Amino acid sequence: MAGAVETAALEARAVNVVRALAMDAVQAANSGHPGTPMALAPLAHVLWTRILRYDAAAPEWPDRDRFVLSPGHASMLLYSMLHLTGYDLSLDDLRAFRQWGGRAAGHPEQGHPPGVEVTTGPLGQGIANAVGLALAERHLRARFGQDSCDHRVYAVCSDGDLMEGISHEAASLAGHLRLGRLVAVFDDNHITIDGTTDLSCSDDVPGRFRSYGWHVVELGEAAEDFDAIEAGLRAGDDDERPTLVVLRSHIGYPSPTFTDSEKAHGSPLGTEEIARTKELMGLPPTETFFVPADVVELYRAAGRRGAPERAEWESRSHSEEFRAAISGAMTPGWANKLPRYEVGSSLATRVAIQEVLGAVADLVPGLVTGSGDLTGNTGMAVPGLAPLGPADPSGRIVHYGVREHAMAAIANGLAADGLLPCVGTFFVFSDYMRPAVRLAAMTGAKVCFVWTHDSVGVGEDGPTHQPVEHLAALRAIPGLRVIRPADANEVAAAWAVHAEGDGPTALILSRQTLPVLAGTVDLAAEGVARGAYVLDGRDEDPEVTLIGTGSEVAVCVAAADRLRADGIAARVVSMPSWECFESQTGDYRFSVLPPAVPTLAVEAGVRFGWDRYADDVVSIDRFGASAPGAVVMRELGIDEENVAHRARALIALEAANP
Repeated sequence: MAGAVETAALEARAVNVVRALAMDAVQAANSGHPGTPMALAPLAHVLWTRILRYDAAAPEWPDRDRFVLSPGHASMLLYSMLHLTGYDLSLDDLRAFRQWGGRAAGHPEQGHPPGVEVTTGPLGQGIANAVGLALAERHLRARFGQDSCDHRVYAVCSDGDLMEGISHEAASLAGHLRLGRLVAVFDDNHITIDGTTDLSCSDDVPGRFRSYGWHVVELGEAAEDFDAIEAGLRAGDDDERPTLVVLRSHIGYPSPTFTDSEKAHGSPLGTEEIARTKELMGLPPTETFFVPADVVELYRAAGRRGAPERAEWESRSHSEEFRAAISGAMTPGWANKLPRYEVGSSLATRVAIQEVLGAVADLVPGLVTGSGDLTGNTGMAVPGLAPLGPADPSGRIVHYGVREHAMAAIANGLAADGLLPCVGTFFVFSDYMRPAVRLAAMTGAKVCFVWTHDSVGVGEDGPTHQPVEHLAALRAIPGLRVIRPADANEVAAAWAVHAEGDGPTALILSRQTLPVLAGTVDLAAEGVARGAYVLDGRDEDPEVTLIGTGSEVAVCVAAADRLRADGIAARVVSMPSWECFESQTGDYRFSVLPPAVPTLAVEAGVRFGWDRYADDVVSIDRFGASAPGAVVMRELGIDEENVAHRARALIALEAANP
């Protein structure tokens, strides 16, 4: 009995040490969110000491359990547990919370430090990432068996996460796909920054999740009860239904002044309040970052607990296909399978991506495609791949439904597990996906975003469905590789650039049929990788350079032919990717775009940004119109006659102003 009492006392003190670390770090930074880490310290203690299957010495062990802190503002909860259980995060790192060059950022960043599975902070993203991680687990287990993949995903979500619409999208799909290894804890603390949640929300959260097909466990007032929390988490051991554990907590507990106050949400508590709280918890009131040896040993022992399971997993034989699938690797020789298209054929680039992926899918084990209810329209219905559904999660085509935002965030979760997700929808709906796309770029998630119906060439659907500003908006995201291929050969080359590169890629593809252009069969592989290349007029000293992207490259080729008929030497440059072009040497860039030659860019979108490359731009700086696509393009000036006219005018202007 004495041993049990001593253990209980040690566990209680350990939880209070976690609370004190959160208060101290936020106070030292004079910035942050202490209240939620304080309230959820018992939950974190139970997770890391009783539930999670992990080895702190091997944070990349593929079959570890995953933990996602969707309310990333509570980052000190995660950082405290990583430090205490023995991950590569020191007490000095906690002292440098939210500081320049520090390893404990204001919101968790994937892999920085080790043990952070995904980048969270924008509310709702983390819970959708967790759905992606759970989907990856179910898919890999179905394909390769439990000996290779057999783990669970645990997540914490807040009122704010569940208010964001992305949580509805992600939770609905998780219930439909029966992601039973997913356990989410709803921190039901009734507090937002503005005040109590009843200012803005009166949802029946348990009822909502039951309607999605989730198993709901309502723990009530159990935030301080370790055994009740453990029982609730273990009640989520349901292979057919994801589980929501509803835990009523009290933000800022046990602060005498700020428990259940919005003031504990986003501000330091102050040195006097921290001292009073520590005194109540039985800790030295004025000592900061206090971590006694017995608490360290308790948590370090928990951090070592999974080592035998990890060693046993590593001793098993795992197929090469499994190892390739979880590392994004391709089978040698895959590039030889890429199709080649000859001049004289024509096809939409959205059709080309379907053919390209179909040709290589068997040699890219981690490839998982899918679309937001537009699978056939976007080229994601890859021949030879089966649908991934509730009854058969081994398929490799995910039907995301009309859930574009969650689709992008779930894809980030799939990529975090090493898979190669390729997700598609119409380009205009990239607006719905942008927050998750930004996080993909921030984290280097290897997701291929396929956006089709890429311009006013969409036609009759009209301006609501005709993207014009979207290319400029995506090019503004650091770390996102944007590629707009001119024809089918450039599509094949673009996929190779993504497959062989790092981080996310946006493929911007046409609805309408495009001709295979002379020269791309031989030049596209290297040219697309370089971002821009001379496609036409390579052997001439040009009087004008025409730059095109996507469907407008063919317009430039036709306009160049008109100019040559008038004795004007015109060069045509295909520039599928600004980002790839910017990474080239100055000598290469100048060889493609000679500075002394007047340059006209042609793109069926806004001109924003083109000043860096061109003296003038044939662009569309307005919304489109409802009419057949070819008519809209012509009426808005994207045709060979107007391009040739604008090129002549540019030459004349340059001659008049040498």
